[in-house]
Amino acid sequence: MNIIAIIQARMSSSRLPKKVLLPLADKPVLEHVVSRLRYCKTFKNIIVATSIHHSDEPIVNLCKKNNINFFRGSLNDVLDRYYQAATINKADIIVRITADCPVIDPQIVDEVVKGFLSGDYDLYGLSGSFPDGLDCQVFKYSALKKAWNDSILPSDREHVGTYIEKTRPDLFKIGGLEKFKNLESYRWTLDQHEDYVFLNEIFLNLYKQDSLFLTNDILKLLNSKPKLKNINSNIIRNEGYLKSVQRD
Repeated sequence: MNIIAIIQARMSSSRLPKKVLLPLADKPVLEHVVSRLRYCKTFKNIIVATSIHHSDEPIVNLCKKNNINFFRGSLNDVLDRYYQAATINKADIIVRITADCPVIDPQIVDEVVKGFLSGDYDLYGLSGSFPDGLDCQVFKYSALKKAWNDSILPSDREHVGTYIEKTRPDLFKIGGLEKFKNLESYRWTLDQHEDYVFLNEIFLNLYKQDSLFLTNDILKLLNSKPKLKNINSNIIRNEGYLKSVQRD
């Protein structure tokens, strides 16, 4: 059984361009994402899926420099990019990660993968009231292929798992790990400038080279310094997906 993690990454974010290569503790955001996923025990193969657009050359250069596997595909059809990357790498199971989650928790990712493997799921992800920025989903290749074949809505082509989870959930077996309660207001993703200011504070307080801080470490920090949470608390969760649905 071939389990691979695919990290979607591009430079042309509309709200915070070039965000995936912004520095945090002297390392690019994307490098932190890959480094943290390398602590996962349920898979070893990690692929950065970027685009063939010339603007994404810096991502490719970073991958080459750091011996990170990468795939180049469509800029805007992210579902196609994922499907092609999974197909070329002969994946049976795909772990979906986004490059704007520099505090992704490898222990939680492993829990989600184990939850997926515990039942005959098509899609299994972190669900419930979790901090934005810990997001991860696991797909069967067959489910991803069906979504790739059948998705018509632009939002489903742009957001990979939404055809399975939101547009046609009746066709798939879907499950989720509800690990947290009342933490949905926490925002640890990188989408706007305020997020970057917040994450710089997190890394300034917690990051040490060759060691790993986890979700509980961030929660302890925010309990001791509650004002940090206010830095980006005004931003709407999943704003990009909501805008895609409006365009549909």
